[in-house]
Amino acid sequence: MTTPRKSSVRFRERAELLDFLLEVARVTSETLDLDQLLENVASIVKDVVPYDLFAILLYSERAQGLTIRHSIGHREEVVRNLIVPLGEGITGLAASTREPVLVDDVRQDPRYLNALDAVRSELAVPMLARGKLVGVLDVQSTRVKAYTDQDRSLLRLIGARVAVSVDNARLYRRVERQNRTLRTLAHLSQEFSSILDLDELLGKIAATIRALINYDAFSIFLVDSERKVLRHRFSVRYDQRINLDSIPLGKGITGAAAESRETVRVLNTLEDPRYIASHAEVRSEMAVPLIVQDRVVGVLDVESERIGYFTEDHQRTLGLLAPQIASSVENARLYEELAQREQRMEQDLKAARKLQHVLQPRHAPELHGLEVAIRSRPAREITGDVYDFFEHGEDYAVIAFGDVSGKGAAAALYGALVSGLLRILAPSRRSPALLMQSLNETLLERKVDAQYATLLVALWEPRLRRLTLCNAGAEPPLVYRRGEVLKVRAEGVPIGLLEDRQYEEVEFRTEPGDTILFFSDGVEDQLDAKEEEYTRARATRLLKKHGSESPKAIADRIFADLDSFRDDVPITDDQTVVVIKVAG
Repeated sequence: MTTPRKSSVRFRERAELLDFLLEVARVTSETLDLDQLLENVASIVKDVVPYDLFAILLYSERAQGLTIRHSIGHREEVVRNLIVPLGEGITGLAASTREPVLVDDVRQDPRYLNALDAVRSELAVPMLARGKLVGVLDVQSTRVKAYTDQDRSLLRLIGARVAVSVDNARLYRRVERQNRTLRTLAHLSQEFSSILDLDELLGKIAATIRALINYDAFSIFLVDSERKVLRHRFSVRYDQRINLDSIPLGKGITGAAAESRETVRVLNTLEDPRYIASHAEVRSEMAVPLIVQDRVVGVLDVESERIGYFTEDHQRTLGLLAPQIASSVENARLYEELAQREQRMEQDLKAARKLQHVLQPRHAPELHGLEVAIRSRPAREITGDVYDFFEHGEDYAVIAFGDVSGKGAAAALYGALVSGLLRILAPSRRSPALLMQSLNETLLERKVDAQYATLLVALWEPRLRRLTLCNAGAEPPLVYRRGEVLKVRAEGVPIGLLEDRQYEEVEFRTEPGDTILFFSDGVEDQLDAKEEEYTRARATRLLKKHGSESPKAIADRIFADLDSFRDDVPITDDQTVVVIKVAG
């Protein structure tokens, strides 16, 4: 390709012009990175049309005008703030007429928008792709009559060939942004629903939306039906927490969103009488109602200091997020209320403790072929540990031993539910696996968020001296036999978590004198002053040393050893021990 002259390019041969246009096509089609593409265009234009100031202005539907996307020689404040409406200035005229505009002396043209006092001539050429306006190529010179008709034709050829590439790069960037948004949305649902602390959740929501929409201010208002206001719950401005007043229902942009149950997007707050000024600099606002089960529970509000900042894409993004945000906020709010109620319920826990003593075995039962001892104590007033015994004459007995997730009233109530279901289901289901499966299905019908139970069910057949075990995530028992401790392998998934679970049974043949130790995870997880755990290994060593003693003596030794180990450290979890000795 022939190198063109910088001052005034004249292609001597038609072939030279074709070569140049092919070079334009090659350079502009080799990248979809918009910044790199515009830089390449600036370099191409500089080679054939001399300029002192150069700009590529792209048309923005949101701003309803041209904004400078790439420039050389223009002042930074002009690049950052200039929006040229269609029909205004040289570039706006080129955009509206879709024809090049050549001005020999801008001082004689009232349409000229002054970019630099020294400028004398300007040439603006529209870029059109697929019948729509993409933007304008604009060159300016400090010389009068710096540009010719040939320059206008040449720049028009360049504009026609780069427009499609620029449009493709913008589409690619938009698709990438949409894909990134969709990927983000796909991950947010699970993340939001896992946070039950309301302040933590709202902070996470604010940070997440900030990554998608670069707002200047963010707020969450919750509906207070009794006071008939949108109660301010959370706000950040420039990443700093702030406090706002509550807003009467139906007032302001947020009130309008709550009342209409539709997103309200305001391009210019100065022109909207509904706007309640919280910050003088705010120019655009978008309020999105948060709806749960056809009930408005709050409003999410974002603000910007830029006029027309929030777009339809922003509205669609928040529209996709709003249902999950609403559900997560409502869950966290309810959880917060429950936590507050739980504090008020502490005074009732002693009474609940007495009731629990009635529901659970108060004394070790007499089972054919077994000697049994029980020791149990809660981390709080009541325990989430579950244990029970169901004897069917001399044929067999069912032993259930488990632990509910968490501590306190919630765990105890869930434990009571498990115990009640055991008493209903155990008499008609001899198979431990079948009993466990029925328990799991019944609990899932009454599913409680964040609650589940680990459970070990053992079928004792005294004539065969056989234990058939089925485990759902509980600690497997330890078996003492003639000075050694045997480990029984039995595993499974906790009940109340997953649907359609199948459970396995493991048979274990006992011998006279065998001692079987069941203990909850509150035993091995107990901490001492050094924050070290009691461990299963320590319980194993104690059983190995004292396994020939009576079940009651062994249970007492474990609790005495626990107290010696923890010293002044509080009990960290509910602790239950059941010791069984096989009779001779």
